[in-house]
Amino acid sequence: MKEKHYIIKCKTFEKLHELAGNVGGEAVFKKYFLSSHDQAESIPAEDGAVSAVVQPPLDGSEAAVWIWTVEDAVSVLRKPGMTVVRDGDGCEHIWSAGLTSSASGSEAQTAEILESYENVLGGLGISLPDNCIRTWFYVHDIDNNYSGMVKGRRENFERIGLTPATHYISSTGICGSPANGALVQMDAYAVKGGFSQKYLYAPTHLNPTYEYGVTFERGTRLDCGGNRRVFISGTASINNRGEVVHVGDVVAQTRRMIENVGVLLSEAGASFADVREVSVYLRNAEDYLKVAGIFEELCSNIPYVIVLAPVCRPEWLIEMECIAAIR
Repeated sequence: MKEKHYIIKCKTFEKLHELAGNVGGEAVFKKYFLSSHDQAESIPAEDGAVSAVVQPPLDGSEAAVWIWTVEDAVSVLRKPGMTVVRDGDGCEHIWSAGLTSSASGSEAQTAEILESYENVLGGLGISLPDNCIRTWFYVHDIDNNYSGMVKGRRENFERIGLTPATHYISSTGICGSPANGALVQMDAYAVKGGFSQKYLYAPTHLNPTYEYGVTFERGTRLDCGGNRRVFISGTASINNRGEVVHVGDVVAQTRRMIENVGVLLSEAGASFADVREVSVYLRNAEDYLKVAGIFEELCSNIPYVIVLAPVCRPEWLIEMECIAAIR
């Protein structure tokens, strides 16, 4: 099964929809990067995994959309908030998007979202610990709500057996205001069938996340059939003692962040030449011009987007994530 990623950025929302409708392949996951909550009302209603978060693009676009497509799939099934794809190797790929809760507070919302997702996977005969490969958590007002999300996730993971002695899930936890007004939103990707995983650590550059109280893997290499996918979690300018590197210098932080990601990719047997999609999150809009040229060079042949989305520590000015693929 072939996969391709598109990131479309437009100065008008109408043009964005027009271009998004002309991509090749079957769209299995869409994430809209919005400039305001009002734009959510203009997103076409459709079944499948469709996510929408207020994270304004910083290149002058009114909105952007990341579209993940597949070709040569045996079947594609779309339900509200979910896409299930069966490939030719007997695996099922499950994208879930826009999972939110109406509970009070970010901790309770996170717990309820994860419990609901467990039930979804259970209905498919699989589980979160064994089959979830990647999650994305978008947290409204991250400086005040991130700790609740972290606690809710940690307590859920402990209950289902995800600990430092077992493993966690590759993830990004970043500022983003869910389109429906919730405090927390989760998107996720899981696989059912014959596959293997390797978790990525890059100990020369990064420390285990549990050392500073969070519960996610730095990255995951997924081998399924004849395809290898590499999911790099949200990564910032950090060293292997868990310390922020180059405090106050966004350019130096960007270069160290890219170095960290490169080491994780190498551990998975990949490089930036294999990267298919990049999302970059900036705390301060005024830093965009300082780093835009770096990503124009790094991502000259890679779909990417840079958005306004503060990272979980105020000292971190920038974070990135990416997906690589090797056949």
